[in-house]
Amino acid sequence: MDDSLLLTARPATGPGVLLTDLYELTMLQAYFDEGLDATATFELFIRALPKGRNFLVAAGLEEVLDYLATLHFTAPEMRWLRATKRFSKPFLASLEGLRFTGDVDAMPEGTVFFPDEPVIRISAPLREAQLVESRLMNIVHYETLVASKAARCVLAANGRMLVDFGLRRSHGAEAALLSARASYLAGFTGTATVEAGRRWGVPVFGTMAHSYVQVHGDESEAFERFALAHGGNATLLIDTYDTERAARRIVSLAPKLQAKGVAVNGVRLDSGDLANHARRVRAILDDGGLDSVAIFASGNLDEHRLAELVASGAPIDGFGVGTRMNTSADAPYFDCAYKLQEYAGEPRRKRSEGKATWPGRKQVYRRYDAEGRFAGDTLTLVDEPQAGEALLLPVVRGGLLIRPRVALAESRAHANRQLSRLPLRLKSLEPADPPYPVTVTEGLKHLAAQIDARS
Repeated sequence: MDDSLLLTARPATGPGVLLTDLYELTMLQAYFDEGLDATATFELFIRALPKGRNFLVAAGLEEVLDYLATLHFTAPEMRWLRATKRFSKPFLASLEGLRFTGDVDAMPEGTVFFPDEPVIRISAPLREAQLVESRLMNIVHYETLVASKAARCVLAANGRMLVDFGLRRSHGAEAALLSARASYLAGFTGTATVEAGRRWGVPVFGTMAHSYVQVHGDESEAFERFALAHGGNATLLIDTYDTERAARRIVSLAPKLQAKGVAVNGVRLDSGDLANHARRVRAILDDGGLDSVAIFASGNLDEHRLAELVASGAPIDGFGVGTRMNTSADAPYFDCAYKLQEYAGEPRRKRSEGKATWPGRKQVYRRYDAEGRFAGDTLTLVDEPQAGEALLLPVVRGGLLIRPRVALAESRAHANRQLSRLPLRLKSLEPADPPYPVTVTEGLKHLAAQIDARS
């Protein structure tokens, strides 16, 4: 096999294998004692759409592959486990050489999906498939959460520039990085988070803070110094004191900068009535011959506020979107699950009230209408093929990657194509009527009934 297809992690790796729930390890001890390690199949899916949402965007698969590629217990981790006195020596010895040797089938990152549809399927020896549960959910849940929110912002912005501004209020460093990645995948233009640029090649954008203006004794001096420092790539923050007065100062400053071969790229609004300020600033800039200077706005924006600003005709060329997107403020979590669907070749089904699962290894097929838009999905067993496009694709077999790693830019392009094929009612920020149809096959229903009858 081509060495390029080996399941190997890229340089940036996440936390170790002990970033997991204790019950994963306590179950592994019990499985070991019982001699249970046949092939198990688990599927990761989301049970329901949050209120007001019409679709979700899958994200996190490539980070999952990095995690699986480095799955092992390090010497310090093993020492810590021994020191806890919770686990038997034979069991701990069995963990020494543990690696992921199983199969992965998944929807490509950027794929639009719906409730109960498996996003990732893991088939592996029981202890491997069980051990990865918590971290897989942690990665896929969060990136999907942000990508799904960001996609709504992309649709609402209607082609305008969008920059992730969420680092400082993200819930930790990893969340800041992964949200920059997920929002770019969903269609954002770039991010203000520098490390995301280094790590994944996400385009990086920045302006200035109010502190820069305040440090200088004069606002015009601050604008001039910043513009000279950054050539023609300066975006100036103009609402530290008086927004319209600052715009006039830029008009006055422009000839002096032009004489030095420097042009102002844009101005940024971050407070107040953004639409009203944008109209007044646009008029001032245009009257001063600065019609090429862009207006960029930020300040607690989300898809609903973006839609309002766009609908109002506000002359805003781009937006910085942070807290409400990076934390998915209106829906900060999904009811995400990773459940056993088959063990030792026998289908399994959870029947808990309100949390029942469809048994067996499943596939999702998508149909399209005459215009190429999504027309409906079918949830079925893998050996019960249906009309349409199969959404879960083989990624890993026997611990080896069977296709090249997918660049973030490629996943972003896929997400863009997916959003373009959404029915118009699903692009709305309001609940779709009717909702998108996902049909469960009679064969799958029959299997569930058979399992229920003998349980």
